[in-house]
Amino acid sequence: MAVLSDPIADFLTRVKNAGIARAEGFTVPFSGIKAEIARILQEEGYIWSYEVVGEGKDKAIKVKSKFTREGKSIVTDVKRCSKPGRRQYVCSADIPTVMNGLGISIVSTSSGMMTGAKARKLQIGGELIALVW
Repeated sequence: MAVLSDPIADFLTRVKNAGIARAEGFTVPFSGIKAEIARILQEEGYIWSYEVVGEGKDKAIKVKSKFTREGKSIVTDVKRCSKPGRRQYVCSADIPTVMNGLGISIVSTSSGMMTGAKARKLQIGGELIALVW
C-alpha cells in the first residue's frame, strides 16, 4: 500500500467515490480523526453507519454509504479545506455556511471535532477540515 501524505483527504475522497460508484460501503485504515469525521457524517445523515474493526495494526473503519430512493448518493461533493501544506483556521464568525445550509462544514476545535453550525453556536473557532454537501 502506498504512503499517503493526506489520509483525511483520502477518506473524504472514498466517501465521495463510493457514492458515485453506488458502492454499499468501503473500508479505510483507522485513525482517530477519520473516526470522528465518520461520526459527524453519520450524525448528520450523510452515511448509514460506520464501525471500527480489527485490532492493533489491522484496525480499520468500515463505512456504509447512504443513497436516496432513486439510487443517488446523499453526498454530492466534498471539499478538503485545510491541507497538510497549508492549514486553514477560522474564528467562529468566519465558519462558512455550505450551500445555504444544505451542507455541513467540519471543524476541529479545542473541544473536539464538530460541525460548523455547532462551533458557531458555541462560539469556538478552529481548523476548517472540510465542506460536505
